[in-house]
Amino acid sequence: MVEESIGMIPLPMKNMCFRLIALPLLFVVLATSRTWAQDKPFEPVSGQPGKDVVWVPTPQELVEKMLDMAKVTPQDIVIDLGSGDGRNVIAAAKRGARAFGFEFNPDMVALSRRRAKEAGVSDRATFIEGDMFEADISKATVLALFLLPSNLDKLAPKFLTLKPGTRIVNNTFNVTGWEADQSETIEGSCTSWCTSMLNIVPARVAGTWRMGSGDLTLTQNFQMVTGTLGTNAVTGRLNGEQISFKVGDTQYTGKVSGDRMEGTATTAGKTQNWSATKAK
Repeated sequence: MVEESIGMIPLPMKNMCFRLIALPLLFVVLATSRTWAQDKPFEPVSGQPGKDVVWVPTPQELVEKMLDMAKVTPQDIVIDLGSGDGRNVIAAAKRGARAFGFEFNPDMVALSRRRAKEAGVSDRATFIEGDMFEADISKATVLALFLLPSNLDKLAPKFLTLKPGTRIVNNTFNVTGWEADQSETIEGSCTSWCTSMLNIVPARVAGTWRMGSGDLTLTQNFQMVTGTLGTNAVTGRLNGEQISFKVGDTQYTGKVSGDRMEGTATTAGKTQNWSATKAK
């Protein structure tokens, strides 16, 4: 007798029929899942590993605080090294600045470009795939960074070649041994990575300067200077090209222009001009 329905097929044959039906369906489901996974836009995860540092996003309110402290304007060129999802660059571009992000992860670069386009600033926000240690930062007027001290220490020699007055704003960490010119921690909804530190690149004044009939010898640690004028101790600091230092009861202020400094010296309310030339 010929069986005319699957319900009447013997058990072994019935199991085989179900397998023959189920296998193609399984292949369809797997193929659909794989296609969906491939089409799903990349989204970064806090703590994901990177080439030089794990990625942790800067809270958006701190991004704004960093740019506020750096006094970013449309005249600025802002650079972020290890720019991640592009939030520093995009926020700077929204303020009218030309902004550049250097990022090693190609998925992050693509994501940043997409977000810049969505924000309407892709004409001012540029993302470059590459090693941040090889990036050309020479034209930057502002650096907005969230890097570990080990990364910052490695980059410090490049920072010091930037034009005096360039502003560097860091999230939480600073170059080892540098004292921030300004530091501010935001409160409220920010619970971690909430401190912005501003460093203003100083003129380079270490060495010996001829000042009147004596020698002004200076040692420099970023913006802090110590030394001697003749036999008298000198302590002071720089703010970009502006220098101020004290020798005994006399307060000196002035401007550094390459191998020359000049300004005014005030003692007991009396002011006179001074100048110094870098010894060759």
